[in-house]
Amino acid sequence: MAKGGRLFDGRPVEVRDMRDADTTLAIIGERGKRGLPLERVYRRLFNRDLYLRAYGRIYRNGGALTRGATDETVDGMSVKRITDIIDRLRRERYRWTPVRRTYIPKKGGKPRPLGIPTWSDKLLQEVMRSILDAYYEPQFNDRSHGFRPGRGCHTALRDIFRFWTGTKWFIEGDIKGCFDNIGHQPLLSILREKIHDGRFLALVEGLLEAGYLEQWDYRPTLSGTPQGAIASPLLANIFLDKLDKFVEQILIPKYSTGDLRERKPEYAKICDRITRLEKEGADEATLRPLRARARVIGSTDQFDPDYRRLRHIRYADDFLMGFIGPKDEAEEIRERVGGFLREDLGLELSPEKTLITHAGTGFARFLGYDVGTKGRDHGGDGYHITLRLPLQKLDAWIAKYTRNGKAVHRPELLNETDFSIVSLYGGEYRGIAQYYALAENRFWLSRLHWVMETSLLKTLAAKHKTTVSKVSRGLRAEFYHRGRFVRCLEVKKPRPGKEPLIARFGGIRLKPEVNLEIEDGLTDRDRWHPRNELIARLLADACEICGSTEDVQVHHIRKLADLKVPGRREKPTWKKIMAARRRKTLVACGQCHTAIHGGRPTGRPRGEPANQE
Repeated sequence: MAKGGRLFDGRPVEVRDMRDADTTLAIIGERGKRGLPLERVYRRLFNRDLYLRAYGRIYRNGGALTRGATDETVDGMSVKRITDIIDRLRRERYRWTPVRRTYIPKKGGKPRPLGIPTWSDKLLQEVMRSILDAYYEPQFNDRSHGFRPGRGCHTALRDIFRFWTGTKWFIEGDIKGCFDNIGHQPLLSILREKIHDGRFLALVEGLLEAGYLEQWDYRPTLSGTPQGAIASPLLANIFLDKLDKFVEQILIPKYSTGDLRERKPEYAKICDRITRLEKEGADEATLRPLRARARVIGSTDQFDPDYRRLRHIRYADDFLMGFIGPKDEAEEIRERVGGFLREDLGLELSPEKTLITHAGTGFARFLGYDVGTKGRDHGGDGYHITLRLPLQKLDAWIAKYTRNGKAVHRPELLNETDFSIVSLYGGEYRGIAQYYALAENRFWLSRLHWVMETSLLKTLAAKHKTTVSKVSRGLRAEFYHRGRFVRCLEVKKPRPGKEPLIARFGGIRLKPEVNLEIEDGLTDRDRWHPRNELIARLLADACEICGSTEDVQVHHIRKLADLKVPGRREKPTWKKIMAARRRKTLVACGQCHTAIHGGRPTGRPRGEPANQE
């Protein structure tokens, strides 16, 4: 046991510090680095600290309070729940509950199925995911960027920008219904290569075949990883790692030949002449035409028949290949990839999305960017990569805030506070501007900025029944950002005894920032040391309302706004406690938790003569 801080009433608390979980995952990760098989992994599922760690990671997720096929959610989470899961696993009696299937809208009007598991299944999945991630992460290919710690869309795009100079052909790849068509037995066969534990593999198989409820009608899952499951992205990466290895070990050695392109004699002659004239003291006016001619010619033969290069990058089920060589070989590469997916993995390439594009005359679409080439690099050996914001995406965003070509207000926001409205617009714009930080034409977003700003001002003007110009004058501000003052719209929310909360719209320079380090996905710190303040409070084993130690569990709410009480009625004690701490969780005994949901008075708070409900 180690000190874990103090509770909100000042009492010290002793808390397990997660070293058991970290040590377990570090040992598993070391076996992964060394390529050793993973044995007796099922026993690791009996480690309570792994579940506490998993709870600390996923209780904030938006779907934690969403019901699956049963009424169980994160609300009421307790150590007893963990003990019950571990007990069922020990007896090999844990059974996955079918997920509740719902549909969410997708671009193009076609709905996307989404499975909602029960809370216990989510918790166990996160434990299994952490074990598999620790083991497989060191073994994954460096060209894979999707759903991996410290990697994401920007790391993939930055690799393309930096290392794909001279690319002649882009081979875009999209696997048709990848997550829905992954075969269960092929996936289990891949897992068996490294995991030598039948009980753990049987548990994975049960997860894959748990089925789903649609309109409360049970339907089996015959293929694919579970939609919406925490472990699905990692299982897909394990499966598609076979594709990465095929490209790296088979295709790249075959289609990457020659150390250097053949040098052009004419370029060498011009360079020799420039050197000679410089020694003779020639002026810049004489040398400038020669240097321009050298840049046009280039130092190497771009059509050298003995020089080939193939490069590859993958994000989840989307991949992009860059090829230096003739088009017929690019088509051959596409066919070989399609054949491998079909024959070895049982997957198909999407014909309408698997395209071959000439890098100099067209753009490949990858991760929402247009990828092409432009101009020779400084050495004259090829054309450098350009990343661009697609015009179609810009037009789609602008259409969201306009009608008949004019910016309009958003009536659904009129009942929100000024702070919330500015914060919403600011977050939407900031997300787009930061995602396209690598785009050469990022300045195109100035048009979107104007439209969104006008829509924001019109929304506030309609809310307060005033003019846009008056609202604009009241919100104009400047703040210091990256070495200079930038203009923005700003609303401050005062807080007694604290710095005010600030909501801003704009204030982002629209210059390309290719070298800007953007954190994508989880960092190593997040991966190994999740926030455990809630875990400390849970393990203190005391109700934060009445102090009871009977049946301690955690009450969860979706948002702090749920603590508001309409009218002038006094807040219940439990809402006062949560509002004062600005926490969406409250550790309570079973009796107080039941009273909260029943709208009845809770137990008497420590130090108070009576309960003030």
